[in-house]
Amino acid sequence: MEEFQQGLKVPKDRIAVIIGEKGKTKRDLEDALGVKVHVDSDEGEVTLSGRDSIMIYTASEVVKAIARGFNPDVATLLLKTDYQLEIINVTDYAEGQKAIQRLRGRVIGEGGKARRTVEELTDAFISVYGKTVCIIGEADSASAAKRGIDALLSGAPHATVYRLLEKLRRERKRKDINEFNVRRSRED
Repeated sequence: MEEFQQGLKVPKDRIAVIIGEKGKTKRDLEDALGVKVHVDSDEGEVTLSGRDSIMIYTASEVVKAIARGFNPDVATLLLKTDYQLEIINVTDYAEGQKAIQRLRGRVIGEGGKARRTVEELTDAFISVYGKTVCIIGEADSASAAKRGIDALLSGAPHATVYRLLEKLRRERKRKDINEFNVRRSRED
């Protein structure tokens, strides 16, 4: 049977987090997905190998999430099939270090308020790390958070973005209630 392999470049300051205390994070990932995780801390590389390409892909998403600043507990939500990782490159919205810093600041907000508000309104997790903004959430949540972050990075006022996210949340709740009612009526 064929063995698949994937290599990932990761920031050296995130290597220890990928490994975890006494190797726990690395070992948990290997056990959950049946993959081998090799970490080269000198080069800042993680190599994933195994017989199932889907498991390699899932492991790479978890490693990417940890490498982009997420806590391993949040990153392992990606082991669930209904969760996804979105990566937004801030350099797509501005060039130059000053502009990138300003946009990062818009997403984070004073004291982290903007990031927390977007997380609360979308039920997604957000990490601002380096030149990226990353989102982990269920498909609808991640999509809503991505729309909000995109609007912030494009210069929309925070209040406008929050109103958009509140509207999307109401629509998601309405959809969930409708789906629940349909399921319940089928059971009756």
